[in-house]
Amino acid sequence: MSYPVRTPRTLCACTLMLCSLPLMAADDAAQPQGFVDGSSLQLINRNFYFNRDFRSRGDGVFNSRQQSYREEWAQGFQAFFSSGYTQGTVGIGVDAHGLLGLKLDSGGGTSGTNLLPLDSQRRAEDEFSAGGGALKLRAFDTELKVGDLFPVTPVFQRGDGRLLPQSFRGVSLQNASIDGLTLQGGHLHAARNKASSNHDDEITTEYGGTRLRSASYLGGDYSFADGTLLSLYQARFEDVWDQTYINLARTFSFDEGQSLALGANLYRSRDQGSAQAGEIHTNSWSSYARLRAGAHSMMLAYQRIDGDQPFDYLGDGDSIYLANSVLYSDFNSPNERSWQLRYDFDLAAFGLPGLSFMTRYLRGSGIDNTKVDPNGAYAYYATLGDGGRHWERDVQLQYVIQSGPAKNLSFTVQQTIHRANSAQADGDVDQVRIITNYPLDLF
Repeated sequence: MSYPVRTPRTLCACTLMLCSLPLMAADDAAQPQGFVDGSSLQLINRNFYFNRDFRSRGDGVFNSRQQSYREEWAQGFQAFFSSGYTQGTVGIGVDAHGLLGLKLDSGGGTSGTNLLPLDSQRRAEDEFSAGGGALKLRAFDTELKVGDLFPVTPVFQRGDGRLLPQSFRGVSLQNASIDGLTLQGGHLHAARNKASSNHDDEITTEYGGTRLRSASYLGGDYSFADGTLLSLYQARFEDVWDQTYINLARTFSFDEGQSLALGANLYRSRDQGSAQAGEIHTNSWSSYARLRAGAHSMMLAYQRIDGDQPFDYLGDGDSIYLANSVLYSDFNSPNERSWQLRYDFDLAAFGLPGLSFMTRYLRGSGIDNTKVDPNGAYAYYATLGDGGRHWERDVQLQYVIQSGPAKNLSFTVQQTIHRANSAQADGDVDQVRIITNYPLDLF
């Protein structure tokens, strides 16, 4: 298969850097099992019910339609094949995937949850499907992929919060020559969004809706011997922004069943090139502390957006690792300060392994939209004024089967309530998700 890929000089330099890492690590690495013996096939069956009630306000501030209620139910099937590599200094392999989504229930007046694509009358399609693949090469613990990709990084990550995952077309690199260090790089030029069969969609930003020709990223994660994790990534959305991400986290273990996890991360976003989304100058950061004692876990998190634009990220994607980005709101408005209190309860301690409960409460305030550019990509915020505040409460109950033929089959129920004043962009929402997920590793 052949794909048109525009590869920037920075990625070429990245290729040389990754391939020139110490070859001694490759000598000690396990030899690949072979094209056939190293192959795997995974099937994921996902059933998804989703309703969202906008409390008579309309379907969000970024959409001119006034649809106050959405409800859909759908079944998804995902198949992922990954071959091993041929023998030799340079191994060759392929990845392939097939995706199918089926409508179980959705009316013309309740469509639009992003589980299913919509026709010209905004009615949900009965079914949609997608497929694709990538050619991959491996040498000296460096893997190169060209084709359809599912990147997972803090600055460019495919979305997987609905029925089927998002994918992109381009080229990626990954290297793991050094113990504890994983390096990644990539250049993408086309997207297929979560409720789409089209592999030629343009890459966009989530809040500004700005279209871009391409995006590139480079970075890595390093785990120190004491368990500290350091992550550093850089992304360029061409003619939109340059974004830097840094994360530091560590878990301290005490007596049996007790631990304290601490972490902090930062996104630094600046407009780039022709600045098609307008001026962008934001520093967005969050920190958290999570205390675990037996079956109980408590977390306190704080998040802050320093800038006169909202923190924005990949459209339809999940590349926002800030602590207070949750089921509905990202708590990412201009100049917003927010905090979160979360409680988790593992019922395995009471003879119910696989059953867990989570609830959290978040509150955001200090939102100031008065300095947002009224002619830029985030012009809507400029109409909201100062004094924005809101809160969200999430409740989740999940059960994962622990053994037997249905091992890893999960049932998840999530309920969200979000309330805001008129100076906050997300609005009032009640929503419920019921998700059944069944992954099967066939070989």
